[in-house]
Amino acid sequence: MPDVFAVADTLIKHIKNNYSNDIAIVAYYGSYAQGTATKRSDLDFFFIPASADGYRASIQFILDDISFDFWPISWERAERMASLADPQTTIIADCRLLYARSDEDRNRFMRLRDSIAAIQEPEHGLQLTQRAESLLHDAYVHLYKMSRMDPLADLTFYRSEAYDVLTKVIQSLGLLNQTYFTVGWGKNKDQILRLPLKPDHLESLYETIITAQLPADIRSACERLTEATLELVAKHRGMYSTAPSYPDRMKGFYEETKGTFDKIITACEKNDYDTAYFAAIRIQDEIAYFLHLAEKGYPPFQLELNSQYQVYKKLGLPDLIHLLAPGDLKPLQAAVVRLDVLLLSHLKANGVEINSFESIEQFESFLRTRSVR
Repeated sequence: MPDVFAVADTLIKHIKNNYSNDIAIVAYYGSYAQGTATKRSDLDFFFIPASADGYRASIQFILDDISFDFWPISWERAERMASLADPQTTIIADCRLLYARSDEDRNRFMRLRDSIAAIQEPEHGLQLTQRAESLLHDAYVHLYKMSRMDPLADLTFYRSEAYDVLTKVIQSLGLLNQTYFTVGWGKNKDQILRLPLKPDHLESLYETIITAQLPADIRSACERLTEATLELVAKHRGMYSTAPSYPDRMKGFYEETKGTFDKIITACEKNDYDTAYFAAIRIQDEIAYFLHLAEKGYPPFQLELNSQYQVYKKLGLPDLIHLLAPGDLKPLQAAVVRLDVLLLSHLKANGVEINSFESIEQFESFLRTRSVR
């Protein structure tokens, strides 16, 4: 068994001699950093290049039957790790430095590490919950693939897709709990099960996914786990609802939307169904989205049915999409006119200033007043 730190010393010496200006940081992580190394453990180490030439120092090799991977992490990726945007946060949080090109590089790295604690503060909860939702989007891609496959298909296919579902869902739960996993897959089970926010039956679903021999059982467990996590994320997200705030969240929205209303009306007058179809659906969805944002302070939950239309329907705004009918666009045209009036009235009532002018002179006066401000 090689002395892994002697290997590290050799690489550091090589860097000082050949890449003294090109590598900012070298550090190690994993079992040696955590005190759990075995006789077959390699030294997990990485470096942060300071220049394009620094990437050339990357090397993978086997020494005395132990594999080593000296790999680069850009400052940008290190920042993503520190912000929990990359699931490998533990690499930055729990590593030990072997080399820093300068005090400036060392201080930059330590500030990055300190930022990990900051992102776990309550004020970042909504941001991380939104990322958790995004990961569930990814999980549903793999659920879809399983739904399209013959249930009697090769078990390998289902296990491969289930792996992606399980890892995405667990990463989502980590973000929901504003934490990261300090050990790798298979070793992090205890940490997963200790999460305060987690679905009921998480442990049994986890076990079914990784041990089941029947594709149907694997798929069912994946669906149940993903749906339960989705409900948990949606419920938790509701905790971040704020008071309505229209002036800052919908400033300029009506002025832009008015152009689409006019486009739909023109399409209706010309019996141009195709243009009316695309414009009506796009603008209604967009209005619903921004009304939800203005009322609640966060975007609608895309994976929850009808989440986007909660505020739109509550306000009783006309349903343009339902009125789309080839050969008879008059009802749609009337609904657009009505929506224009209702939306404008609602925005004004909630303090949104509308930039609307009757003449060039009025517009010029507005610009002069604006420039003085």
